[in-house]
Amino acid sequence: MKKSIEATIEELVQPIIDTNNFELVDVEYVKEAGEYYLRIFVDKEGGISLNECEVVSRALSEILDVKDPIKDNYYLEVSSPGLDRPLKKDKDFVRYQGRDVEIKLYKPLNGSKQLEGELVGLTEDKNIKVIIDNEEVEFNKKDVALIRLAIKF
Repeated sequence: MKKSIEATIEELVQPIIDTNNFELVDVEYVKEAGEYYLRIFVDKEGGISLNECEVVSRALSEILDVKDPIKDNYYLEVSSPGLDRPLKKDKDFVRYQGRDVEIKLYKPLNGSKQLEGELVGLTEDKNIKVIIDNEEVEFNKKDVALIRLAIKF
């Protein structure tokens, strides 16, 4: 059910995103502390502003009020993915090649579930390729709990 709601919302929000020349980064429908949240993460070259998030929120709210695809009560949040954005779509792995990433695995690799390295990209099989300690390592997407841009100060 969660995946179908996210897919439906993605279809509804995409025309708003396209009209404004934004990028749809992710759609999440989650339950936290007994409350449902519909989170839309948007971005654009140079970063997205609060006012631009509001444009998406208002337009999507109107559509959701009419279409009513979610039967539960929920909070709608539209925001930037942040500097440490998670990488989820194939295009993310192309765009951020050469950048440092943090990887959290479901099962440990060499005794560790948390790794850091340089993103090489995706293989033809859609595995994630990263350079860790000067060695190329491949991960199957299903083995990766989270991969996101690393923040260096």
